[in-house]
Amino acid sequence: MARSIAELTAIAHRHAAAEAEGDLAATLATLEPEPVYELYPVGLRMTGLPLARRYYEHFFARTAPRIVGYEMVGEWINEQGVLQEYHLSVRYDDAPVRDFRVIGLLKFGDTALTGERLYADTEFLRILFEPVWGELEACGGPSNR
Repeated sequence: MARSIAELTAIAHRHAAAEAEGDLAATLATLEPEPVYELYPVGLRMTGLPLARRYYEHFFARTAPRIVGYEMVGEWINEQGVLQEYHLSVRYDDAPVRDFRVIGLLKFGDTALTGERLYADTEFLRILFEPVWGELEACGGPSNR
């Protein structure tokens, strides 16, 4: 049975909190079995729980420690999902810090999240998806699910 928008919004907020806390199991528990992550403007897609697990293992071990600050700029909710805009500051290995803006849609499925649609600078997307970048596939326009 499909969940309500309020229930799915609560799942999306649990997902964001689990990411912020570095909790791999809790993050993955918010996803439906075959999540899809769409990356724009590069037009790439990551599909499936095995790749999502590798992405999040990398995110928690290598990317999150480099994020020296972040702030949610705004949040909007509708029947497709929870859209969040963030300003992030990321430290590079040679010590400089670079600022990025990211817009991410946590996409609603029937019972959990079907993945995310991320709009960010290609440089930041490469940092996020580094270990699976070569396995991403081209995608057309954003899907509704």
